[in-house]
Amino acid sequence: MKLNLTKSLRRLTLLSAVVATSLFAADDNAHSMTAHESSAPAKLVADVRSATLQFVDVNAAVAAGYGPFLGCVTGPDQGAMGIHYVNGLLVGDGEIDASRPEALIYEPTALGLRLVGVEYIVDAATWMLQHTAPPVLDGQTFQYVSAPNRFGLPAFFELHVWAWRDNPNGAFVDWNTRVTCEGQ
Repeated sequence: MKLNLTKSLRRLTLLSAVVATSLFAADDNAHSMTAHESSAPAKLVADVRSATLQFVDVNAAVAAGYGPFLGCVTGPDQGAMGIHYVNGLLVGDGEIDASRPEALIYEPTALGLRLVGVEYIVDAATWMLQHTAPPVLDGQTFQYVSAPNRFGLPAFFELHVWAWRDNPNGAFVDWNTRVTCEGQ
C-alpha cells in the first residue's frame, strides 16, 4: 500500500508540475500578446504622426485639398473633436490608407490652429459593396455612424487617431477631453 501511495504522490507531483508549467506558459503568451497588441496602437499613432507631419501647418493641408467641415465639434461633457479639415476626394475613394487620412483634426488656439489628430472616414454603402465587415486599420475596428446623423451625411465608418494630442481615454476614442473649441 505504501508503494502505491508513493507512486500516486509522484504522479500527482508530476501532473502538478505539468499543469503549472502549462499555466506559466499560457500566462507568458498572454503577456506577449498584450505587449504585441499594445505595440500595434503605438505603431499606428507613430505612422499617423509621420504621415501628417507635413500638415502641422493648416495652410499645407488646404494646399493638399483639405478644407474645414462644420466648424469646431464639441460635446457637452466629453471634451471636443476640434475642427475637421476633410479631403473629399479621399472620402469618396472607398479606400483606407494609414498614410492618407480623410480628415485632419485641428484645435483652435490663441496662436492659430494646432493639429491634434486625424479621422479615417469611408462611406458605409461604398465599403459594404466590397466587404462584409467594418474596416480595420492596424487592428483598430472602425465605428459605424448611421444616417441620419448630426453631420447630415450618409452612413459611414470612422476611426479617430489622436496622434498629436494625448487622449486620456485612449488614442482611438472619438472625443478628447484635452481638446477644446474655446480658442475660436
